[in-house]
Formats: sequence, structure tokens, C-alpha cells
Amino acid sequence: MTGDLEQRLRAALDTDAAIALLRAAIGRESVTGNEANFVSLLDREMRSRGVRNVRRADFLPGRPNIWGERKGAGDGPRLMFIGHTDTVHVAGWREHWAGTEREDPFGAPVIDGRIWGRGAGDLKAGICSSLAALSLLDRAGIRLKGDLAFAFVGDEESGEKGTGISAGIRDLSARVEAGEVEKPDFVVYVEPTRLAVYPAQIGFFIADIGITGKSAYFGVPELGRDALKASHAVMSALWAHSDAVSARAEHPLIGRGFLLITTLTGGGFIAVPEECRLSLIRKLLPGESLDEAAKAIEDVVRAAIADPDISVEFSYPAGRDHPLGGTASEIDAGLPEVGLLCRSVAAAMPGRGAVEGAPFWSESSFFVNRLGVPAVYCAPGDIRNCHTFEEHVVIDEYLAGIVAFAAFMARYCGVAD
Repeated sequence: MTGDLEQRLRAALDTDAAIALLRAAIGRESVTGNEANFVSLLDREMRSRGVRNVRRADFLPGRPNIWGERKGAGDGPRLMFIGHTDTVHVAGWREHWAGTEREDPFGAPVIDGRIWGRGAGDLKAGICSSLAALSLLDRAGIRLKGDLAFAFVGDEESGEKGTGISAGIRDLSARVEAGEVEKPDFVVYVEPTRLAVYPAQIGFFIADIGITGKSAYFGVPELGRDALKASHAVMSALWAHSDAVSARAEHPLIGRGFLLITTLTGGGFIAVPEECRLSLIRKLLPGESLDEAAKAIEDVVRAAIADPDISVEFSYPAGRDHPLGGTASEIDAGLPEVGLLCRSVAAAMPGRGAVEGAPFWSESSFFVNRLGVPAVYCAPGDIRNCHTFEEHVVIDEYLAGIVAFAAFMARYCGVAD
């Protein structure tokens, strides 16, 4: 019976309409801050597919979330599909692809069985798969017992000044807590996974470290306090700390924790450098405390600076579901709904549907850790080409994702007589 449902759904799939939907979505430029441009399309598409109680509300002025639902016949669980509406920037895209079919980052050309463009994988293919799956159920004459909910939020991506702090999902989570948005029983966040199922994700924080000494003329360096030399000792200590963190534990799905120093700046005059700044990112495993991990780094840095006349300060610019960063999250990969999704994907596209771990941080932790709702990542698209000039989605994978989502909706929510 596992493949019978998918066969029925494949026969009913309108591939031209599904491809047109994704191309239209890519065509709505929605670099972080301009989510409304895409939300207006989603509003129309949701309503045209029979999604009811569609609501839009600004999480920040001029930047809306959108959500709605399709009520089932009753006696079934509530399943939510969620994704972010914003994309990263397109700086350099036109220059990179000048004179080719790919020159317009929002043109969504179809080339060799792939749809190209900014946001194709991250994550408009996932959003469109979920909406097209609803239409597919209707075309196949399948009515659900449980409810389907859709929520699309902004401000997930980093990179644009003053944005990228998960303001959209914070607002939606608060509405769930207040009872304004009904709490789901299970969530699929449609980040690109190549149709693998991710029940676990990494945590992270970014630390900016300022080291301040005292400048002095190069001929009398003994009168200064060398911040760059201190930073050398700090980096050596941090790398040793990273090795210790990595050796401490390994997660079966997301590997080992570590830190990576990403930026170092200092000096600039022919003199003892007075200031130095470095930035790092720390990867955390489920169960690790962001507060404890940050304190450990601060202790390592202070211990590495032997000179009491050199000061150090710390800041954490990437707070998400935690003031310091984003928490790791994990649900039991053995949950029945995880197995249902894996089997639905595998039947729609053989070789896919494996349980893996997210090598990125996104917003499922708001559901898992804050709201107590089990959530996974699953969608067509390859994270390895997202945020690059190579961003694209394989059409066969996208269409398989639609079939898989429709089959999972039916299996999880139940089919009404």
C-alpha cells in the first residue's frame, strides 16, 4: 500500500501548474526586509487553493507574516507547514551570469531540468511544494480528517543590516502562545534537505571579541600594550578549546561541536597596535547550553591574556531564540510521524527520505524548545548551492516533494470517508 497512494497522486499532479507556481515565487524578489513582495503572491495562492482564515500581520512595520488553515473533517491531528519568505541578497549575481539565461536572479529560467534563481532552494521550493501538495490532494479527491495549517514568516536570513533576528517566527510563536494561532501537533519546516528528513539541528552563537591595549611608537614598543600579540595568544587558546570541545562528544546526526574563528582585524599604523577584534562562531550539539558555552569561551580568552593592562570585551550579535544565538534542537527520530514522512518521501523518490541532521541553524527550535511541538526539516533543494550564484532546484526533486508532502498529509492527518 505504501506506493499505491503516491502512484495515485503522481497521476493527478499538474506538473505545468506546479512549475509555474515556483517560477512565480522566485520572480517575487524578497531579500530580507522586502518580504511583503512575496507575501502578496502567497496570499493569492493560499486563498485560491482553499486555505481559509488567511491572515497577514506585520512583525515589523511593512514586513508581514501570513498564515491560514484548511480544516479537516474532524478526528485528526493538526499538521503545519512553515517556511521563511525572505532570501539572501543578490549582489554580484548579474555580473556573474552576464550575457546568459541566468543573468536575472529573479527570472527563474528552466535549464537542463533545473529551475534557477535566488530563493529557488532557500526556500521557495519548499513553500511551493506544500501549497501544491494541497492542490494535489484536491485533484486526487482526497479529503483529510485532520487540519492543515500553513505559516510563512520573515526575517530568517542574516546579512542585511538590522535584520535577520527571527522577528517573524518570534511574532508567530507569541501568537501561538496567546492562542491566536492554533498550536499544531507536528511541524514540517521546509528548509532544503534534498528530501531527507532532519529531526535534529545544530545550535550556534557568534561572538565578537574586542581586545584593547595601548598604542606606542614602534621604536619604543615597551611603552605600549600590543593588542595584536595578545590576540595571537587568544587565538591559540581558542583553537585548543575547539579541539577539546570536539573531542568531548559526537552526535550521530550532526557530528561534533567546535568553534571557528572567522575574522581578525587589527593594526594599521607603524606603531604598537592598540586594538584588535576577532569574531568566531561556535557550533553546539543538542543538550549543550549556550550560556555555559559562551562563558567557557570568555574564560579561555581572559586566561590567555597575561597582561592586566590589556582589556577585553565580548558581544553576541546574532540572538535568535536565545539572547546569545540559536539553540540546538532534536526530536526522537523514532516518532511515528517521522517514519511516515520518511516512507512518503522514499515512495515518491527512491533513494530519498533518509533521516539525517541539519548542518545549519534555522527556526524549528522555536517549535521544539519554546512551544513543545515536534518539528523536522524536509523539502526539495540543496543547501550546498543556496546563498550562492549556483542556486537552483532540480525539477524532478521538486515534483517528488509535492507528491511526498501530499502523501504525508494524507497519512498523518488521516483520510475522511
